[in-house]
Amino acid sequence: MYDGIALYEVSARVEEEPAMVLEQASHSALAAVAPTAVVIGGGPLGLNVGIALARGGRRVLILESGAATARDAAQDFAADELLTPDTHHDPTITTARRLGGAGVLWGGRCVPSDPIDFTDRPWLGLKAWPVGPQDLDAWLGPACTALGAGDPVFSDPIPGFSPSTDTFTTDRLERWTNEPRAHVLHRDALKSTDGLSVALGITVTGIKRDAANRASALSIWSEAEGAGTLPLPAGCDVILAAGGNGSTRLLLNVQADSPQLFGGAYGPLGRFYMGHLDGQIADIVFDNATLHDAMDFYIDDHGSYVRRRIIPSADIQEAAGLANIAFWPVVPEISEPTHGSGALSAVYLPLSYPALGRRLIAESIRQRHVGHPPYRRLRHLRNLITDPLSLMTFAPWFIWNRRFAKYRLPGFFLKNPGRRYGLMYHSEHLPHADSRVTLSANRDRTGLRRLAIDFRFSGEDVASVLNAHEVLDDWLGREKLGRVIYRTPPEGRADLVLSEAKHGNHQEGTTRMGHDRTSAVVDGWGTTFDVQNLHVVSTSVLPTSSQANPTLTAMQLGLRLADRLATA
Repeated sequence: MYDGIALYEVSARVEEEPAMVLEQASHSALAAVAPTAVVIGGGPLGLNVGIALARGGRRVLILESGAATARDAAQDFAADELLTPDTHHDPTITTARRLGGAGVLWGGRCVPSDPIDFTDRPWLGLKAWPVGPQDLDAWLGPACTALGAGDPVFSDPIPGFSPSTDTFTTDRLERWTNEPRAHVLHRDALKSTDGLSVALGITVTGIKRDAANRASALSIWSEAEGAGTLPLPAGCDVILAAGGNGSTRLLLNVQADSPQLFGGAYGPLGRFYMGHLDGQIADIVFDNATLHDAMDFYIDDHGSYVRRRIIPSADIQEAAGLANIAFWPVVPEISEPTHGSGALSAVYLPLSYPALGRRLIAESIRQRHVGHPPYRRLRHLRNLITDPLSLMTFAPWFIWNRRFAKYRLPGFFLKNPGRRYGLMYHSEHLPHADSRVTLSANRDRTGLRRLAIDFRFSGEDVASVLNAHEVLDDWLGREKLGRVIYRTPPEGRADLVLSEAKHGNHQEGTTRMGHDRTSAVVDGWGTTFDVQNLHVVSTSVLPTSSQANPTLTAMQLGLRLADRLATA
């Protein structure tokens, strides 16, 4: 199984600009919209929340700092200072300042948070969220629709497979969207939704408040006219959906001018920065053919590709002291030519050319799968020659299912007679106050201070990953399903986990939700404690990171908020 490379043509397709998108809008033209809701950010969350608000009767103005397509000048806004390059990707490749935002980088994997994520977990020192699954369940279907991921079905038992214990679940699904780019998926809605306007090239640089501590105006910088002010009509709400780090950066700049806001200098804003620990420290061998065959991608009856994940039950997480984690098998590392596969080498070779590879997948994912120069292309070329059969059979099938089939194939599973694969893990990153973003002394051309990113993993994170592998190996053995084969001796495994631990694509925790302003920035609705008409719709509000990718949960929260604001 080839995980998450999502060979998605980031810039290869011509994109038609929606009719309601305004470029080079003057400050007076923006004010003339007289919005009753302003959404800051034109990515998947911002666009979908803006559409939902407009359909609910609000007059909505979405402000996006980038253009309709990628521009170097706009992308420079993401050039934050990176203090921990060993653990965090270059921030300019984990965000996209343009219409569609991070959707142009996203592979399209949709996974809901688990019930255990919302609860007190004393073995990890974690408190319950201010919302529960029951608060978000009604928004799971709308969120799947908003992301183009079919129906909200996330369980499918394996026919004929019934292990004697439920230590691990094998029926849990991840769904894949057929079109990750929200501005393309919702092109018609952006053209035809009454009361919706999208302005490009508008960067929000500040939030002004009135005597009642409501947001009363936005400081803006436009590509057309430079610095200016956008007054907010009475009753207008501001929804900050500028990405995890982008949203946090704006609030930190606001806090720099009003130090008492958002818990003050020692409060939660910018702290508890989380992503995930993912990688491979072992292989998995399947002794059970039914389980092995069930790990492939497939199209279910609910409108998208899906794939099963192997996840420890809530009971075993508590008993073994584990953070939440998911496992699945993947094909051998494509960068290692010793796999001898012409098909895998055919994937590796175009990705090894940065100029081409960046057009196929997000740069952070490309680097993860092909590594850094020097690239060993000659040995991969040899695989093409010595294994032409797999190449000839794989290439037409893959191209058809990626480019022309109704549903976009997100990856591939190449079975082998030995049933041996890399064991991919995707583990919760525990929140720690010292993993954080702060403001650096550097400023962008609008005058906004850039972030300084100090992204950290802990010994507890590593221990949980290692313990989870041991629990999985024990369960596989007891059930006679297979076994885990480690790639290093025990004394080297912690270092291997840390060498694999590098993130920045999932930006969580830095505007976390909670019960009060001393420990959180927003409440369970995403509304800031300190500015009553300022709301945050972002993965950064999630107080814990789950085993799940965060986009779907953030979308549920955003649509729930939009419904509340539309009916207020």
